[in-house]
Amino acid sequence: MENFFKNKKIFITGHTGFKGIWLVSILNHLGAKVYGYSKNDEFKKNFRKFCFIKKGSNYFGDILDKKNLLKKLNLVKPDIIIHLAAQSLVKRSFLNPDETIRVNLIGTLNLLECCRKIKTVKSIILATSDKCYENKNSKKYFSEEDKLGGDDPYSASKASCEIIINSYIKSFFFDNKKGIASVRAGNVIGGADWSKNRVIPDCARSIINKKDLYLRSPNSIRPWQHVLDVLNGYLILAKKLYETKNKNKYNGNYNFGPSEKKYFNVKKLVKLFFKSINIKKKIIISKKTFAKEKNIILLNSKKSLKKLKWKQKINFEDTIKLTAMWYDNFINNDKNEIDKQIILSKLF
Repeated sequence: MENFFKNKKIFITGHTGFKGIWLVSILNHLGAKVYGYSKNDEFKKNFRKFCFIKKGSNYFGDILDKKNLLKKLNLVKPDIIIHLAAQSLVKRSFLNPDETIRVNLIGTLNLLECCRKIKTVKSIILATSDKCYENKNSKKYFSEEDKLGGDDPYSASKASCEIIINSYIKSFFFDNKKGIASVRAGNVIGGADWSKNRVIPDCARSIINKKDLYLRSPNSIRPWQHVLDVLNGYLILAKKLYETKNKNKYNGNYNFGPSEKKYFNVKKLVKLFFKSINIKKKIIISKKTFAKEKNIILLNSKKSLKKLKWKQKINFEDTIKLTAMWYDNFINNDKNEIDKQIILSKLF
């Protein structure tokens, strides 16, 4: 990893978000030249607090502004692009479906169009979601060949992104000049996430505010995994796409989900989170529901194992412990441990 990414120009959209913060830190650790493009919003404060990016490499703009995006890409002339910019919250997609669909779908389309014009780019990773599949709430492990679907605006936007990406691979990226892949990860958790209506940030806020924790879906099962595991998969794939002469060998879509064949629900996650840092917290099951979310999502990641030799390295219990430790250190000591956890993981 270090030998490959050292001095490579990596352009990340959505670099000030949760996964973006960790990805920038990992690539700094690997010696890459990192450039970021994000909206100048509330996440900017988090970004400056938790990771470093070289002066002049931090671009703020809207992913819907294709002209500005292309201008910044032409300035950087990146080797690899990793597209994380998105409206990533299911609940918010009900409050503002128009924003969700425009940001996720048109934003992805804008990036694809720009990539066609940037000759230096050899590898493109586009993050979608495990929620892109048609989900009938069965204990089915979704594989990449399964039918796409979406019963809510967020899921529909991500399924639509997958269709657009596939069409561009088949129509414009078939000549082996650029490798391109979509990545579908499960529920990614870790420190430095302060998003609204997400269970781990809600746990942290309940500690800070000294309030009870309200859970709206305690029995929902998700493919929980640590952000370092997921980003490791993204970077392995980016490297493969870059290095291979036959880009079509790795072009396509990839699931990145837990290897463990166990089910872990929201209530189990929350209890282990508080137990890991010796905090007793009253958990109240909320009777208020905003929108009906799917009760169960599971991923089959055999393709990533076979083609990329990727698999989950941090198990569920350690994932929760690492995450809880990060928030405990940050809340009590104002200490950010992203770099420390990257080194201790030995993934990079």
